[in-house]
Amino acid sequence: MTAIFDPHPGLPLGSGQPEPAGVHWLTQMPAPAATAPISPPDFTGTTSPEPLLQVHDLIVEFPIRSGPLGFTKSRISAVDRISFELSAGETLGLVGESGSGKTTVGRAILRLIPATSGHVRFSGRDVMAMTHSQLRLWRRQAQIIFQDPGGSLNPRMRVIEILAEPLRIHGICRSAGDITRRVRELMDRCGLPWSSAGRYPHEFSGGQKQRIAIARALALEPSLIVCDEPTSALDVSIQAQIINLLMDLQAERKLSYLFISHDMGVVSHICSRIAVMRQGRIVESGPRDQVLLHPQIPYTQDLLAAVPGGRNSPSARLPKSSAIGPIPVS
Repeated sequence: MTAIFDPHPGLPLGSGQPEPAGVHWLTQMPAPAATAPISPPDFTGTTSPEPLLQVHDLIVEFPIRSGPLGFTKSRISAVDRISFELSAGETLGLVGESGSGKTTVGRAILRLIPATSGHVRFSGRDVMAMTHSQLRLWRRQAQIIFQDPGGSLNPRMRVIEILAEPLRIHGICRSAGDITRRVRELMDRCGLPWSSAGRYPHEFSGGQKQRIAIARALALEPSLIVCDEPTSALDVSIQAQIINLLMDLQAERKLSYLFISHDMGVVSHICSRIAVMRQGRIVESGPRDQVLLHPQIPYTQDLLAAVPGGRNSPSARLPKSSAIGPIPVS
């Protein structure tokens, strides 16, 4: 389990623990409207037998422009007709080399970038057909942890402001006191000391910044989190801490993860299924042990062979292929 570093665990505000610098701004917030917070539609019905997330024939293309007027000369295909499913409480690893389209898939699913075509369904609802207001409510159910924690945190906002922002925007907490208590709960659970709530992002280490990003993703209590290489910028010891934290949170909250990574070693620890991407397409997929121990194509073998480790690592059980080989055509 992840250790909690709060020097005064369990003490509510006003119990003698000094309030961190920067927390006072919450008490100066205008009181929220008397109306009850908007309840989002139930996107996670337990009676539905279908997967939580279904992606079918997703295509994402980017235009190549030229000339002074920026006319589209051609289009480059970043994601080419990929399909997969993700069940509630499951972790699917999306792995591949840099430029294979992994991050584009995650962002297109959340509609952070437009998809050219394809279908994305969340508990039976068509995400691509959602209106702006429906999409706003759905974002409470689906969040993302970005690869660069420093770049994803506003440098002008203190940690308490960063974590309070989604709570205020979505009307989850009705008073400044409720927001403060909720932010403290998030920080405690993600191993951040409450005394640091008034600090700015640049005052934290890389691992601590990623914990802030995880806490922000948890603020709205989503059922799906897209983890876009959340450990790639961290050293090995901090990677292990973040992976353990994500696994603990999944067990507690029944979260589903789409875990994007280029590191087979990291994926083997957290994922139950693995899909291998190359040049915008899924070239191999299956249960974790099947993909790790019995890879079907040379490309997957090379990804495994690149994992550093000893005799017990997946790469030690597999011969290194002599070439990447062509992409199999279905």
